Amino acid sequence: MTFSIVARDPDNGDLGVAVQSKFPAVGSLVPWIKVGAGAIATQALANLTYGRQGLNLLLIGATAQQVLSILLENDSDSDDRQVGIVDHQGNAAAHTGKKCYNWAGHIIGDQVTCQGNILIEGTVDAMMDTYLKTNGDLPAKLLAALQAGQKAGGDSRGQQSASLQVYRKNGGYGGGSDIWVDVRVDDHTEPIIELERVFNLYSITLLEREDPSDITELTFSTLNRIKTALLQKGYLKSDESDDTIVRNALIRWIHTENFENKERKDNYIWNSVLNYLLS
Repeated sequence: MTFSIVARDPDNGDLGVAVQSKFPAVGSLVPWIKVGAGAIATQALANLTYGRQGLNLLLIGATAQQVLSILLENDSDSDDRQVGIVDHQGNAAAHTGKKCYNWAGHIIGDQVTCQGNILIEGTVDAMMDTYLKTNGDLPAKLLAALQAGQKAGGDSRGQQSASLQVYRKNGGYGGGSDIWVDVRVDDHTEPIIELERVFNLYSITLLEREDPSDITELTFSTLNRIKTALLQKGYLKSDESDDTIVRNALIRWIHTENFENKERKDNYIWNSVLNYLLS
């Protein structure tokens, strides 16, 4: 009833897990990540000690395959488990127990593994194929893989929750943690679509992922469009059209929406912020 992808970005070492399930709050159970160790997805009849113990073993230098072997050897119910592991060096390993409900299986690629159970057959193949073909950073590739998996059939029982986690050394808010991305949808009729919406808002607010050229100059025409939007949102009065007043209202809106991270001082605005305002 769950499909997931575990991966490491070979360019910068980011570690991530994305998952969807016909189960509430799947993000509280399946993904386990630690910088300097690796990333793990534990599912099917999930054994949460696979996450905790697995990361501890990875942290002391065991490879993904060594960790998998140890976990399975010490679990009398390993035939009911499914797990994917990628260590911090990019080694990948996975297991699908023979008692997992059909369709169940996994695919291991270069620094990535996709796995799932109670699926429409072809889901995992679509995830891996899309992940490998998608350009962009790790969050973009993981989200694309989830979307492809759902499009290929996904969980045969339906949808309910989804999660995206990506860890980066000191990548958290203010550099205070390694949690670069952590967004979840715990109960929704279309959790992957909702997850993408929430992630896009999270990205605008907290992350710096934009192409440096993806900006728009604050010309007379652009300011007029911004003025219309700010009028609708109550940040301006109808008789307030002075350029300085409009710009100050824009700054107030940016601060209200917690977009200080994207405030610019060079007469340009990020298109991600502009599009959010105009939408």
